[in-house]
Amino acid sequence: MKLKHLMLASLTFLLVGNQAFSQSESPYETKFKNDGPAVVTGLGLSYLGLTLIKNKAALSPAEVASKNKDDVFFIDRFSAGTFRDKADKQSYYPFYGSFAVAPIIALIDGKQRSHYGQVSVMFIETMSAAAASFTIAAGLVKRSRPLVYNTSLPLGDRQDKDAQRSFFAGHTTATAAATFFAAKVFNDFNPDSKLKPYVWTAAALVPAVVGYQRLRAGKHFLTDNLLGYAVGAGFGILIPELHKKTNKSGLSIAPVMGLNYQGLGMTYHITK
Repeated sequence: MKLKHLMLASLTFLLVGNQAFSQSESPYETKFKNDGPAVVTGLGLSYLGLTLIKNKAALSPAEVASKNKDDVFFIDRFSAGTFRDKADKQSYYPFYGSFAVAPIIALIDGKQRSHYGQVSVMFIETMSAAAASFTIAAGLVKRSRPLVYNTSLPLGDRQDKDAQRSFFAGHTTATAAATFFAAKVFNDFNPDSKLKPYVWTAAALVPAVVGYQRLRAGKHFLTDNLLGYAVGAGFGILIPELHKKTNKSGLSIAPVMGLNYQGLGMTYHITK
């Protein structure tokens, strides 16, 4: 997932609609002293991850030649060598579309529309945290994409450093974060709505479609997509939940770095 994709996700709320005014109460509470640093940290770690990805080394011809499907984890072995360019292109439609789901629902739903700015802050925080997780993982973990095992592809495509960041699926992560965020926020603003089952079903299906297409395209293995789905859905649900007024808790996010690792540290403090 490129930087422009992250910026698109982060700015979507700010590019559509106007802030409406209403007396309806929000189930959430946002504070600049908490959310400002969280967003900055998420974006900063995303940039760090993108830098790590950019600096990854390509495979040598000998390394490509040594690739053997039998060495792939048995659950993922069935997709080693898969490559479908059409599926890659098709995966971008639901991927980009997912970024508009939360803004559109927020505009349609009067209860959310009156708290548009607050919801947008949580959305940006969610997307930046999700992006930080998979960009850093992709930058640190050297796992070849399934297409690298396809001997019919040009050597240059199999060697390319972009083909060495299969772990874990960024498109699936970002899509799940966006759709599950939209469903969670709708659920919290409309706890008695009869539409909730349909909203949650749609939230679950869209990233599943993206993951399936990324699998067919030879961009990610099954386990890459499963982890990406879980991480994205987790952030999409967790970030709004931590902002609920009924949660007497504190959330802090900060960089975690050592000699051989960089990451995102999240602390969840419960006040008694």
